[in-house]
Amino acid sequence: MKTINYTKYGNPDVLTLKEVEKPAPRENEILIKVYAASVNYGDLVAQNFKNIKPRQFNMPFLFWVIAKVYFGIRKPKVNVLGSEFAGKIEAIGSKVKRFKVGNQVFGYLGQSMGAYSEYLCMPENGVVALKPTNMTYEEAASVPSGGMTALYILKTAKIRVGIKILVNGASGGIGSIAVQLAKNSGAEVTAVCSTQREEFVKSLGAHKVIDYTKEDFTKNGEKYDIIFDILGKGSFKKIKGSLKKNGVYLLASFKMKKIIQMLWTKFTAKKVKCVLSPQELESLVELKEMVEAGKIRSVVDKSFSPEQISKAHWYVEKGKKQGNVVIKFA
Repeated sequence: MKTINYTKYGNPDVLTLKEVEKPAPRENEILIKVYAASVNYGDLVAQNFKNIKPRQFNMPFLFWVIAKVYFGIRKPKVNVLGSEFAGKIEAIGSKVKRFKVGNQVFGYLGQSMGAYSEYLCMPENGVVALKPTNMTYEEAASVPSGGMTALYILKTAKIRVGIKILVNGASGGIGSIAVQLAKNSGAEVTAVCSTQREEFVKSLGAHKVIDYTKEDFTKNGEKYDIIFDILGKGSFKKIKGSLKKNGVYLLASFKMKKIIQMLWTKFTAKKVKCVLSPQELESLVELKEMVEAGKIRSVVDKSFSPEQISKAHWYVEKGKKQGNVVIKFA
């Protein structure tokens, strides 16, 4: 079978196609024929982790150290990237009860990765569920990670009818789902993105779109109940002026400084809230149901073949994507 492999850190050209033996499922595992795997931010970081400095990492220093040890300090320990996938079950272990051969599924592998492969095995109790019936494999492969993160974080923020929320980083995997979830909850949604992604974000249902290359949302006089900063690159000192009296600066990625601010603002009206999202099966199933109810959709910008993997990573790395980019194995 084909798998996309890398044995050294570097730019996208380190990724190569390799033929390896097809795996066989253990008694509690399912064997999935992968039809599509998404290319996301985590894949780009892992591909070149040797050259990712702590200040470039979107989480506290300790998280960088743990990830550095896990992925390999000098060379990669994880040799096949890809955390999100969609495909069809080809075989099951003798003790598998949740699935049967032929089921179409989608799922998330987390930091263990391995979705850049024609076949993969995973435990039946892993983060894998039946694929939404109204999505293609490519569309479904783009939902799990960003979808589960957005769903969990917005639940903690108690999004509701009538509130005003701004999503900073609205065109990415987390942001694009967050825009849709917030709108479905009855919130008034303002989305921030670049010029080239403006139409894409509008198509997701945002009530207003701000092009950050032309306008600084912290200076336009608008105030929000929640400002959801996906990459956590904003300054609370600047942003708090755009929050209402009891507003929340909500973060999916954050440095230690933001954690200290979160602790300090527990005693103030305007708050900083840093949220780590667990990637759980229940959230994936909930996303599936939302997709099938027409509440969430994913947009695939481009599909690449396994042979074009370097081209796919370069495309994402250079910031060209408008929507999701996937590797299509079939």
